[in-house]
Amino acid sequence: MNIVLWIVQVILALLFFFAGVSKFIMPAEEMVKNTPPFLPIPFIYFIAVCEILGGLGLVLPWALKIKPGLTPLAAFLLMIIMIGAVVITVLGSPAMAVVPAVVGALCLFVAWGRRSGA
Repeated sequence: MNIVLWIVQVILALLFFFAGVSKFIMPAEEMVKNTPPFLPIPFIYFIAVCEILGGLGLVLPWALKIKPGLTPLAAFLLMIIMIGAVVITVLGSPAMAVVPAVVGALCLFVAWGRRSGA
């Protein structure tokens, strides 16, 4: 189980880290085009910071054994972001909502698997 958790953690960490970074390097025109009109751009940058920090939080605390309780917390908070992503995706293209739903489920798996006492 530990190996499976590590594999999922690393995949999610890379996914979230690069998703967050991509929001910062994306040209402003592209960002506006890809963002629902009711979401302010500063909010998107806030989500990007959360994704970057959450991606790091999925791996570093547990790997370095420094505050390992932050890993399940990061996974849980990223799952909450994915719930929002599902809602936003359903409003735009419902068929694609399965992607953030699966990512959210994987975050929940990590949060459950790395909870204290597990």
